[in-house]
Amino acid sequence: MTPDHDSRRGFEQRARGLAETLAWLRACAVGGQLLTVAVVAYAFRMPIAVTPLVSGIAALAAFALFAFWRLRQPWPLVPVEALLHVAIDVLVLAWLLYWSGGVQNTFLPLLLIPIVLAAAALPLRHVAMVAALAGGCYLMLIRHHVDLPPLQTAGGFNLRIPGMAVNFFLITTMLTIFIGRLARALREREAEVALERERTLRDEGILAIATQAAGTAHELNTPLSTIRTLLGELQREQAGNPALAADLDLLAGQAQRCRDILRELVAVGTRQLAGTHASVTLATLLDRCGDQFRLLRPEVDFATSLDDDVGARGVEATPDLGHALINLLSNAADASLAAGSREVSLHVARAGRMAEFLIRDHGSGLAPGAGKAFQTSKREGLGLGLALAHSTAERLGGELSAQRAADGGLLQRLRIPLAPAENQTP
Repeated sequence: MTPDHDSRRGFEQRARGLAETLAWLRACAVGGQLLTVAVVAYAFRMPIAVTPLVSGIAALAAFALFAFWRLRQPWPLVPVEALLHVAIDVLVLAWLLYWSGGVQNTFLPLLLIPIVLAAAALPLRHVAMVAALAGGCYLMLIRHHVDLPPLQTAGGFNLRIPGMAVNFFLITTMLTIFIGRLARALREREAEVALERERTLRDEGILAIATQAAGTAHELNTPLSTIRTLLGELQREQAGNPALAADLDLLAGQAQRCRDILRELVAVGTRQLAGTHASVTLATLLDRCGDQFRLLRPEVDFATSLDDDVGARGVEATPDLGHALINLLSNAADASLAAGSREVSLHVARAGRMAEFLIRDHGSGLAPGAGKAFQTSKREGLGLGLALAHSTAERLGGELSAQRAADGGLLQRLRIPLAPAENQTP
């Protein structure tokens, strides 16, 4: 994604935000203007041009309805369209001011509001256009306007004073609300940028490790074959030694696991180059992960379960999903063992269109630092497991979270979108 595309998208987002703000301000303005005309014309019985004023307010109300309809449509709202919204508001306000005293009207400073709103959301050239339009209307109203009648009641009270107070209240309220929304949007944007920067740094590190891993996998194939051959010979020679035979069986299983990992690397690369995607049922994935984890961590009491309605559903069949689950299970095993427990469980459930993998340990209940790339608190850890799990969840369109379990320990929740039923494979 290019910087120009990001900039254009940012302007479109701000333009839509400006249009939404204007829509609500416009709706409030229609009600306030109708109330003002009614009070001045009928409560104070002042001879003002009611028909032209009501016509202008009606036109503004019709445009407000159109604006709300437009904001409900899916197509993007570009800055030029937001500029037209602002221009219409300026012209309608100028029309109302023309029939109510022009520059003598205490509500004349409201012409500044569209300029302030445009400056906060639109490109500079569009802001200049709004300022030029508002300035032109101001200059026109100096010479061309319908004079107001005397703004004093029979008792000598000057109506300009409450008008100025109302005007000050309106401008202060609108600026406070809009600037508050703008500040909140800026804070959210800064948080998004910081999160994206953290993801970029983590992904760059993972990419560098993946590049190194590809070369390492190629180099490991030959010594791994030698190790498997020697282990087979040792198993035959030590068949009569039960204690040593058990250790050799464990080593042979670990060597076979390494070979399977190398094959998975080749398989995923082939699928990526071919552009093909497959899915695996949750029941199959659970069985595979369970077998692999029991082989890797035989000292752990590991239990698996899944809801009745999810076993036949599938998720995208990527090796990194299995690796992510194994990494999370390994972290859970370390936490349980550190607390004097051997229990770890994995439960698979469904939440709408997502599959949930719930990894439960019986450790201290402290959640690991989410997304802290390549940092570990374990003496023999590399700091990769959690970062890879987060990266996998985000790449597949899911999420990874952790929370304290009600009766102690930590519950990690990995959510992954379910695959379409027609793509499922055993």
